[in-house]
Amino acid sequence: MNTINHEVLIIGGGIIGASISYFLSKSGYDVGLVESKEIASLTSSHCDGNILAIDKTPGFDSQMTLLSQKLIHELSKELILPFEYRRPGSILVCENDEEMQAAEQWVQQQCDYGLDFKMLNKQDIKNESKYFSDHILGGLECTTDSTVNPYMLTYSFVESAKQYGLKVYEYEHVNNVNKDNEMFLVETTNYYFYANKVVNACGIYAPQIGKMLNIDIPIYPRKGQILVASRNETMGLRKVMEFGYLMSKFEGERQVSKEMKDYGIALVFEPTESQNFLIGSSREFKGYDKKVSSKVNRLIAQRAIHFYPKLKDMNLIRTYCGLRPFTEDHLPIVGETDVEGFYVAAGHEGDGIGLSSITGLFIEQLISGKETEIDISPLSVNRFKEA
Repeated sequence: MNTINHEVLIIGGGIIGASISYFLSKSGYDVGLVESKEIASLTSSHCDGNILAIDKTPGFDSQMTLLSQKLIHELSKELILPFEYRRPGSILVCENDEEMQAAEQWVQQQCDYGLDFKMLNKQDIKNESKYFSDHILGGLECTTDSTVNPYMLTYSFVESAKQYGLKVYEYEHVNNVNKDNEMFLVETTNYYFYANKVVNACGIYAPQIGKMLNIDIPIYPRKGQILVASRNETMGLRKVMEFGYLMSKFEGERQVSKEMKDYGIALVFEPTESQNFLIGSSREFKGYDKKVSSKVNRLIAQRAIHFYPKLKDMNLIRTYCGLRPFTEDHLPIVGETDVEGFYVAAGHEGDGIGLSSITGLFIEQLISGKETEIDISPLSVNRFKEA
């Protein structure tokens, strides 16, 4: 087999690996990017494209997202391929008094951390879209939230990085990773790669790469389905979620049917630049099963119609399923491990698109010996041992 040397080898060609490759290549590193299939062929092309602060825990999580939002705005002018970047903001809608009270607390906490949140009343909701159900009492808004085409953003990172010398190796399955003295040896389908540093950006498969160096990476696949509907008329111009989405994401109690709870069903409505609608969402632990469930599709549709009765007249184009890399505390793992020179950037769950830019910057800053934008010790893989 052929032998290739790189300063840094990134394993995983999804949006996280693509972002890291861009920032490192731009900084002058000799970078190789290894992907077992095609670039963006797994989770990064089976998701929505949101860069949201509205659903992040107030504090470290929401501030990290705000940094990512500012960075992606700069990248929209810097990367060589357009990626359908828009910044319309997003809203959460509430359907009972308890949710409205919780929303007020959520808004106040986010504002205390410097984010641009505000409450919406019933009239604000009607002004947002005449197609909302009359039972919605109000909600909240985050004006900085933005959206992208995740597939195109991944490719834009990669193509921009190639201008700085990035080498991409597709259809290279990693068979083993070893470290001998100061160098890593990564054995793939057709190559022996030698590298000074290795970044594990494999998402749901990051634990498998970690095992090769006896590193425990507690990431688990969390299944989610999305419906794609065609536009008959404009239902809304920006991302909408129900406040219960937060409950579903963080395993809280909700006033919905047992089936809705069991499958983690909560309204997500997102208009795309192509004028279609993405409708979700679901959350299940089903291992690596990516088969679309018609039952889950039906529940997603029912929940969407509950908030948008007019959706029952829309045409369904297709459905798809993706696997989110889940961690127990809902924060990604970003940083160097106990094996010097081996880094992990994975476990973003449904926030990989939104946190891709800041994750790439963090890894570049760590490898370059710079100070990160904020203290990222809460993202260390060792936090799970300490817990």
